[in-house]
Amino acid sequence: MKHIILPALAAVLLVACDKAPPAPPPATVVKTLIVGQATPRTGGAYSGEVRARYETPLAFRIGGKMLERTVDAGAAVKAGQILARLDSADVRLAAGQAEAQRALAVAEAKRYRDLHARNFVSAATLDAKETALASAEAQAGIARNQAAYAALSADHAGVVAAVLAEPGQVVSAGQPVLRIARDGEREVAIALPESAVTGLKLGMTAEISLWSGGRSYQGRLRELSPAADPATRTYAARVSVLDADAGLALGMTASVRFTTESTPAPVVPLAALFQQGQGFAVWAVGSDATVSLKPVTVAGYTDAGAAIAAGLQPGERIVAVGVHKLSAGQKVRIAP
Repeated sequence: MKHIILPALAAVLLVACDKAPPAPPPATVVKTLIVGQATPRTGGAYSGEVRARYETPLAFRIGGKMLERTVDAGAAVKAGQILARLDSADVRLAAGQAEAQRALAVAEAKRYRDLHARNFVSAATLDAKETALASAEAQAGIARNQAAYAALSADHAGVVAAVLAEPGQVVSAGQPVLRIARDGEREVAIALPESAVTGLKLGMTAEISLWSGGRSYQGRLRELSPAADPATRTYAARVSVLDADAGLALGMTASVRFTTESTPAPVVPLAALFQQGQGFAVWAVGSDATVSLKPVTVAGYTDAGAAIAAGLQPGERIVAVGVHKLSAGQKVRIAP
């Protein structure tokens, strides 16, 4: 009888063991980071060249052989000063021919007026001669103007920034001969990388430092190109120097550093972002080592990651890697 009871009891115990609840799964090991206090973003320094705000390339309005150039690079010029001359022999001859045609048209018009007064010619014939006279006078005026175009003069006071043609060279109409940097406002021309363009706005203040002498000036972003250069993939920008003085010479090398007035945003790695519908979220780790989704607003992207405009507070712990393998309420273990 005892031999029968023992096997039955063992079978009951085995069935009871099979119905025991399974052990909880081990906590997932994750890498986390603590959101730090956002620090003011000073921005990088961008090197550039001191330029005049207005730089005008000067060219002859007619073509010809350049006989002389009266200025060199770096020369100061005044408004109306003659800078270069062309060989004007041909334009003088053209002006003389046009003047002769005009004189002939004047004489013919006078003669036909007298004939019309005596009713020897019709009004239509007189109108044709009057039209020919007006055309000849216009041609003579154009020829006189072109004769004056043989001399190239400065439109404004400034400095010769570059010489683009030499005496003896045959230049065409509109071909730049000199580049004049006007007196007055000074700027720093810089090239900005793609990562720096996002946070910049026109009118933003900047600090300008010269490489020679270490002098500093206050600046303001005046111009920012909307398209990148196809070769360098950088954006051309101009920073106006607000307190320029005589020590700021053209061509000097300067460093420009922008200062932001807005409150900077904390930056998290891109791997910490979790796509949630049309927006983004991060997995926040609670005090009981459980994770929960927390929606965030991305302000922009930098080389270090995504800048978070809203949704995170300094001191919060979030999951940095493996966000797509977690679920809400899941227990995690923080990797050292």
